Amino acid sequence: MSVLGNLLTTAVSAGGNRQGRIESQIVQVDSEKFNYQIYFPQQIQSEQNLPVIIFLHGIGQRGSGGIVPTEGTSGAVVHHYFAQVPAIVLLPQCRQGSYWSDPVMDEMVMNTLTKTIEEFGADTKRIYLIGVSMGGYGVWHFASHYSGKFAALVSICGGSSIREGNRFDSIARKVGVTPAWLFHGADDRVVPVNESRQIVKALEANGNVKYNEYPGVGHNVWLNVLGEKDLLPWLLAQRQGV
Repeated sequence: MSVLGNLLTTAVSAGGNRQGRIESQIVQVDSEKFNYQIYFPQQIQSEQNLPVIIFLHGIGQRGSGGIVPTEGTSGAVVHHYFAQVPAIVLLPQCRQGSYWSDPVMDEMVMNTLTKTIEEFGADTKRIYLIGVSMGGYGVWHFASHYSGKFAALVSICGGSSIREGNRFDSIARKVGVTPAWLFHGADDRVVPVNESRQIVKALEANGNVKYNEYPGVGHNVWLNVLGEKDLLPWLLAQRQGV
């Protein structure tokens, strides 16, 4: 998901109607403060125990101004897409020059999740992790470092964040039986398709992995993923420990 506009910085006032809104919030790691965005579904005021989807963006969206637009035509498209998602969506932003596996970024993401669960009573059995490109690498970092935390994983043109030694089997052992769905373009020149193929091969021993590879498609495979009508229903049907 690319940056198509500037972040709307005016937050909804306390106690205001958050239904169907994207807000900017702040989370702290030691003395550092980080902005992140959060989408509140229509059900936010009428339903407790809502699921949470954490979305990890790619390398091109690193920064501090938010990753999705909230105004104009681009903002309308974003809201239309999110309106189909009956879940809280967390949109942390990795700072420039960093990666999701960096300790401060790791803590920042987990702090946003903890804050969301505490503030909104989110369902800890339905926490989902989605990542694209650099974010796909982030999926495997978080899934292996917080084994059993996530109900399902979606990696889009991602790969193993481990640089040496056994890069794939060690991830699979920590992921265990957590359901995972991977997507990759066969002609990706940015992230080699073999990254996803090797993770799938390692996960197959656990028997809970799905994989879509698209012939003739490059790194923009996320466009194909948006057309996968079964993805969201599959994702939200998963529950930790079931």
